[in-house]
Amino acid sequence: MPRRDYENDPSAPKANSLVPAASVVVADDSGRILLQRRTDNGMWALPGGTMEIGESIAGCGIRETLEETGIDIEITGIVGTYTDPGHVMAYDDGEVRQEFSVCLLGRPLGGQLRTSDESTRVAWFTPAEIDGLPMVPSIRKRVDDWLAGRFPVVR
Repeated sequence: MPRRDYENDPSAPKANSLVPAASVVVADDSGRILLQRRTDNGMWALPGGTMEIGESIAGCGIRETLEETGIDIEITGIVGTYTDPGHVMAYDDGEVRQEFSVCLLGRPLGGQLRTSDESTRVAWFTPAEIDGLPMVPSIRKRVDDWLAGRFPVVR
């Protein structure tokens, strides 16, 4: 389901849903991070998605990372919470979701890189390689917070 992100855009549609979600900065021992190129907007993003009933936010991050990238991880910390009401995502089915994401920090345990129905490419990137990648501003904020060593619990 294609989506369009709006960040503090006065022409953005009004939010009609709020769904808890997790994203994960998965960093390997070399300092590279795992990113996926999304099928719904063509942008590079952290693995992540919506939390399901009966799972923890950490469990959501672990499950989504495995589903979307083929990499099994453990959660080692938190980068921050991102709940800006000025950031909404409009989907083709009429849902307009207000951002509500907890960005976790993870470490790879194993697995093989692979794409999913949500990604066209999955790869590891050094911090220097990340700057030129197209990303929505909310994902860029999370990556920048991690790169700068800033871990804002609330944003």
